[in-house]
Amino acid sequence: MDVRKKLEILADAAKYDASCSSSGGQRKAAKEGLGSVEGMGICHSYTPDGRCVSLLKILLTNFCIYDCQYCINRISSDTARARFTPDEVVRLTLDFYKRNYIEGLFLSSGVIKSPDYTMEQLVEVARTLREVHRFQGYIHLKTVPGASKELIDAAGRHADRLSANIELPTETDLRKLAPEKSFAVTGETMKEISTRVARSKAEREESPKAPKFAPAGQSTQMIVGATPTPDAAILDTASRLYSRFGLKRVYYSAYSPIPLVDARLPAKAPPLVREHRLYQADWLLRFYGFRVDELAPPEHPDLSLEMDPKLAWALRRRESFPVDVNRAPREWLLRVPGMGVRTVDRLIRIRRWHRITLADLARLRVPLTRVKPFIVTADHRPTGLLDSPRLAERVTPPATQLSLFTAAHEARTGEL
Repeated sequence: MDVRKKLEILADAAKYDASCSSSGGQRKAAKEGLGSVEGMGICHSYTPDGRCVSLLKILLTNFCIYDCQYCINRISSDTARARFTPDEVVRLTLDFYKRNYIEGLFLSSGVIKSPDYTMEQLVEVARTLREVHRFQGYIHLKTVPGASKELIDAAGRHADRLSANIELPTETDLRKLAPEKSFAVTGETMKEISTRVARSKAEREESPKAPKFAPAGQSTQMIVGATPTPDAAILDTASRLYSRFGLKRVYYSAYSPIPLVDARLPAKAPPLVREHRLYQADWLLRFYGFRVDELAPPEHPDLSLEMDPKLAWALRRRESFPVDVNRAPREWLLRVPGMGVRTVDRLIRIRRWHRITLADLARLRVPLTRVKPFIVTADHRPTGLLDSPRLAERVTPPATQLSLFTAAHEARTGEL
């Protein structure tokens, strides 16, 4: 099979992996090197400052010894198979870079022979790019749960980011649909990466010349909608992963129905807006001080599809509002629908000099229709707005504007 045909198969197979991000990469090109994370650059990811970085996103192979029922590449699937050699991946990466198509590589793989054998192949790609071709672009490697510590250590020395997929939100889900995998094995891999990242940071504080280990940290992915597990359990698993292993991101991937589906799997994909709401809730957990039981309480274990989780929480807690933007502490301002971290920090600086008015909020591009029922300013006090039975309709953007207002604005700025 020629390389072009392999690329067609393995690039398509990689589309199911959502955890493709270059966020956090700071590797700069050396004079004698090739490529850079820093410049604009086939998968598009965004760095924390909003720059677009294009990555070649492929699998080393879609052969796999596991039989995960939700996966198109499982051993019992009749999908077309292909496999790159490490040298072919290296050549593809360099050729795509030289044509200015990409700025880096995202490389995953099905498990062939064993976790260690697969990990050796992935590490060889990264090692050859770095040591032989002096490639300074971004590299994201999938780590295979169960691979040896020595191979994980080698992967982290060459890759900017590592990731080990948790796959499903609970151990029960894994036992049902992927019995060859377990939280314990994946957790050990995540723990090893976390320990090495922390050790590397400590060593570099003592000596800036100490080698880096996965400087952009680690991430993981969970499939959403393959099982009836509610959003509360999904977010609880994500919260524990963040606190235990210091993950940079948990990615949520809506289940995509596949041919010859197992009877235990749903016939239809979940609505994509559910995936979007989980990302919003994840952001609130990490940067806004919310707890899982606030966003998805026992009486409402699934997030609302009609409104974002912060607004849904505010409507359940109307007695906590309105909040005086001139007096309220930062943690309460962050809970006002429509006000994000950047806006709140600016307001706190401004109010040291004069009292905040609606005009100040307008200059900061705060969506006034959305926030007015929940705040008090020097020239505004909501009278009866919070008691309105149609408040949710008034402050929720029309569904037709979701991709424009919510997805673009929140994904880029984090203003929820």
